[in-house]
Amino acid sequence: MAFDDQQSPWGKKKGPQTPEELIALLLNKLKEFFDGGSGGGKQGGSGPGIFGGLGRLGVIIGIFLLINIVYSAFYTIAPGEKGVVLRFGKYVKATSSGLNFKLPLVDEVIKVDVENVRKEEFGFRTKVPGQRTEYQKTGFDAESLMLTSDRNVIDLEWIIQYKVQDPILFAFRVKDVKQAVRDSSEVALRRIVGNMTFDYVLSNREMLAAATQREVQASLDRYQAGVKIVTVQLQDVNPPEKVKPAFNEVNEADQDMKRLVNEAEEAYNREVPKARGDAKKMLEEAQGYAVERVNLAQGEASRFLAILKEYKGGPDVTRRRMYLETMQEVLPKVSEIYVIDGNKGGLLPFLDVRGESKGTPKAP
Repeated sequence: MAFDDQQSPWGKKKGPQTPEELIALLLNKLKEFFDGGSGGGKQGGSGPGIFGGLGRLGVIIGIFLLINIVYSAFYTIAPGEKGVVLRFGKYVKATSSGLNFKLPLVDEVIKVDVENVRKEEFGFRTKVPGQRTEYQKTGFDAESLMLTSDRNVIDLEWIIQYKVQDPILFAFRVKDVKQAVRDSSEVALRRIVGNMTFDYVLSNREMLAAATQREVQASLDRYQAGVKIVTVQLQDVNPPEKVKPAFNEVNEADQDMKRLVNEAEEAYNREVPKARGDAKKMLEEAQGYAVERVNLAQGEASRFLAILKEYKGGPDVTRRRMYLETMQEVLPKVSEIYVIDGNKGGLLPFLDVRGESKGTPKAP
């Protein structure tokens, strides 16, 4: 038989494409090995067949180990991850996403997720996430109850979100980064709340969250934790359950006070400008009246001086003219006239100067 016509002991199938196919092929070969070994023992004795079978088994195990070593030399880093390579326990390099190579049996790879945002909850826990998220709030008073500077107790629930910034520091510097974030966050928030009054905490939640984020980030940077704080969000800020009724009454009284103050300010803004306008109007009218009277007095004085000058030139004529002018001005306004005789000292008969018509007035 020609050499080309001989069949290969492995057959004409293609080599294994996956590790599962490789394992199945090795199992089949082991089965064939043991079946062949038992037949050879019946024909030619047990000695040569057993040693030959052990040699074939060793070859198969060696091939299996070799394939396993070669297969373990390659690893894949998923998108959003970083690979930290250790060689005999010492850091060597960091690898990016994709297919990478490492020395088998020598290098170890730690995969670190640097893309996803991690979250820690304080004072509550998310029970069922989703559009209608359900929370569990009982049993976490030790985390949420805090003391303010005015010796009031406040129940504060918050969330801190962070992500890995340096995978090397994250993997080696801090043993438990999650617990370090929780402890740093709680310490920072308790210190800040302890320096604020109860009302100030309730009305300055954004400022409190920003200050907590800065302090926690500074603390984790000192620890070289390799993480970055994304946000600190205060979920709920309330008094403890036992003092809520009293707190609600205080809030109602405070709201009533603010309402009364607003109403008073509204009345003030409405009445005070009006009063100021009226006062300014009266002041301007008084100033105008003063100017008018002064000008009138000055005019009368000037007229008096002019009359005095004429009087000095001709007293009799001036006196008569002044008398006639005065009578001309006064008599049209008089309704009744009484004439007294200087010699007799009695009243003369009444003369009705008004008249009943345009004719001659009637004598009594």
